[in-house]
Amino acid sequence: MSIVIPNELLTATRMTEAEMKQEIAIMLFQKEKLTLGQASRFAAMNRIAFQHLLASRQIPVHYGVEDFEEDVKNLRERGRL
Repeated sequence: MSIVIPNELLTATRMTEAEMKQEIAIMLFQKEKLTLGQASRFAAMNRIAFQHLLASRQIPVHYGVEDFEEDVKNLRERGRL
């Protein structure tokens, strides 16, 4: 599914496309609709950078079993585990 954000909306919010994606990712993460990994990918940021963004806004990181399993899967795919 693709979502088109009109340029007028970006102009009205004074945000770049990247900033808008970050805001959406943060909101979905806070509502526990996306895991940390999913939200960081949606925001087009590496996980550490996304965690720093969350920390700068004093948003706690929810790191559950699903996040752990995703990390293990990623490490195995990269041959690091």
